[in-house]
Amino acid sequence: MPVSTMQQDKERLFQILLKDAFFREKIILSSGQESDYYIDARRVTLSPEGVYLSGKIILEMVKGDKVAAIGGPTLGADPLVGAIGVLSFQTGKPINTFIIRKAPKPHGKQQQIEGPLIPEGGKVVLIDDVATTGKAFVESIDVLKKYHISVHKAICLVDRQQGAQEALAKYNCPLAAIFKAAEFLNFKTQNVKFKS
Repeated sequence: MPVSTMQQDKERLFQILLKDAFFREKIILSSGQESDYYIDARRVTLSPEGVYLSGKIILEMVKGDKVAAIGGPTLGADPLVGAIGVLSFQTGKPINTFIIRKAPKPHGKQQQIEGPLIPEGGKVVLIDDVATTGKAFVESIDVLKKYHISVHKAICLVDRQQGAQEALAKYNCPLAAIFKAAEFLNFKTQNVKFKS
């Protein structure tokens, strides 16, 4: 049975993340937790091939979903939404994107959601590079709720498996991860070939 393009894209993205973004060292995460490894996904999502593959995979994951837009919290979602906008246009199925600021802009229209207007009652997909506790996703859901925008699902490149899925479940929002942190940890310790 031939390997699908999606599978090839995932394998290539995994190899890039493993080589350029996975570090075994003590670090304090944005959640305040200490970890003995770090995944610096922006080293990949801000690289041409990395963001291309990430955007392509995410678009494949939402194929068939009827949503008004795809976006997420700054800074993790920023490069991803740019790639998704371009790739969706190139495939003839353009989808609007958005970025959620940490706080409303103090000047101009004082917006917290940047991008084309999402209609009230619209459904969106939230994206981010790495999910740990899910705090950034939850904060994004809270912002979107103020504008009567619902979240269909959340997608991240890597789920560190430290509570994000459970936190989002409380909002009836499923979390889909391209990779789980365990895949990187197992690969580094066992040096086994990646399998999806």
